[in-house]
Amino acid sequence: MSQGLYPEEMVRPMREELTRLGFRELRTPEEVEAVLGAGKGTALVVVNSICGCAAGRARPAVAIALEHGAKPDILATVFAGQDREATERARQYFTGYGPSSPSIALLAGGKLVFMLERQDIEGRDPYEIAEELTGAFDRFCAPVRPASAASTTA
Repeated sequence: MSQGLYPEEMVRPMREELTRLGFRELRTPEEVEAVLGAGKGTALVVVNSICGCAAGRARPAVAIALEHGAKPDILATVFAGQDREATERARQYFTGYGPSSPSIALLAGGKLVFMLERQDIEGRDPYEIAEELTGAFDRFCAPVRPASAASTTA
């Protein structure tokens, strides 16, 4: 694993902002391949970054979007500039898009079906970004059934 651009103590809170939401950090190409290479279900992949638009827009937008009824099966994240090889491997799934951080990708069956690049994130309100994400969730992800609904069908 190569050393990142910034001290780990500095980026840890940025990593934890997503892991607290249930994201799995993919820090090596092998981890990326194990999670995304299976091609099962839907996967939301956030290319995290130390920049202000990741902190003030992308991560808050993802948190808001995950409160929605339809959600991806897999939540995964790589950190640009820190886990370089993992980030490069994840970006190989983003067919037709160049490197961008932050960025947010939605894969279905291992194929890219929705992408927000930095240019789609910077300068926008997190709620606007979340609305775009939830629209993609509605199109490609199954709604999450509340536990109480599952138990009432006896």
